[in-house]
Amino acid sequence: MISKKIKSIIESPSNGVIRKMFEEGILLKKKFGPENVYDFSLGNPDLDPPSEVIEAIKQISQDNAHMAHGYMPNAGYPETRKAMAEKTSLEQGIQVPFENIVMSVGAAAALNCVIKSLVDSGDEVLAPCPYFAEYNHYVRNHNAEIIPVKTNDDFSLNIDNIKASLSNKTAAIIINSPNNPTGRIYSEEEIKALAKVLTEHGEKTGRYPYIICDEPYRAIVYGNAKVTSVFPLYKNSVVVTSFAKNLSLPGERIGYIAVNPSCEEASLLISACVLCTRVLGFVNAPAFFQKVIAKSWNAKCDYSLYEKRCKEIMSVMDYAGLRYAKPEGAFYLFVKVPDNWNGDDMAFCDHLKKFNILCAPGSGFSGKGWFRISYCVSEETILNSKEAFKKAVESK
Repeated sequence: MISKKIKSIIESPSNGVIRKMFEEGILLKKKFGPENVYDFSLGNPDLDPPSEVIEAIKQISQDNAHMAHGYMPNAGYPETRKAMAEKTSLEQGIQVPFENIVMSVGAAAALNCVIKSLVDSGDEVLAPCPYFAEYNHYVRNHNAEIIPVKTNDDFSLNIDNIKASLSNKTAAIIINSPNNPTGRIYSEEEIKALAKVLTEHGEKTGRYPYIICDEPYRAIVYGNAKVTSVFPLYKNSVVVTSFAKNLSLPGERIGYIAVNPSCEEASLLISACVLCTRVLGFVNAPAFFQKVIAKSWNAKCDYSLYEKRCKEIMSVMDYAGLRYAKPEGAFYLFVKVPDNWNGDDMAFCDHLKKFNILCAPGSGFSGKGWFRISYCVSEETILNSKEAFKKAVESK
């Protein structure tokens, strides 16, 4: 028999709704033509990888040395970990040794390894909502419970709500900045306030929850926006990230875990993440792309096209009379469902499909009453969707 737990997830209306939309979009494009379908469902970056990455791929593909495709330590090649330590040190503003890096099969595997390393059955992981839908599964994979925490109206952290959600069972809080789906960047003041609350909780209970910083969009910011470095502000912190979004390599599944060297149990946590990399069946991050990233992680990238598309899709929403949260980074627009739909984002997204528009319902992100537009698509798709959105909003 199929697991009851898995069966219930499969049958849930919100299960895999983003992927379902993406796959439905493929069928619609075959039926109506790609130019007549407006698919904003999946965060699948469409910028080409930088030339430095392509050149590194070419060079490494010529490596015919003995055991070039063999196993390496579960944590990854030392030279790759050293490169990631350099990257993390620059981002965090403190020196991070390469021993604190564990290479992973994308940020998803990194999150699963960190969560499994931190939780016991019945523990809790907080997540300011809305948040990336798969966090639900990643936490429950390891018999812990995810606790959605309501943010402020502008999606900034509500520290009082976080404080009220803390308990003796709280193992960690996941912070995704820039946020998927809102594009919100949490300010230094917010992170300092969060660190203060967690420290006070630790002093009171003896358990200091970890801050898990999920940062695949860290480099994609607009204007003068900056992602706060958490390591200098809170000892029990971990960064998980990947090169899926910043270098447009989502299918290559390459990422890493970086543990704050100030963490008192850093050595034990690193060992735990290495063990979990093995026992969860990942074994190690892909050998080929570990070598590619070691050579090309600091490739020059131009994200101005995302910012341009952001302005264009906001203009389309303005024309259609839809309200939204202005993004500070990433490539998503979180849009409010029209008032006459009574907050039913699932029904409204189904309605949009009648006009060949594919968007992700906010309920999948614990953001009921909203829907997500992923604008890492062609400008043609954005501009041509203008009248379709207008008609959809006016047609009920």
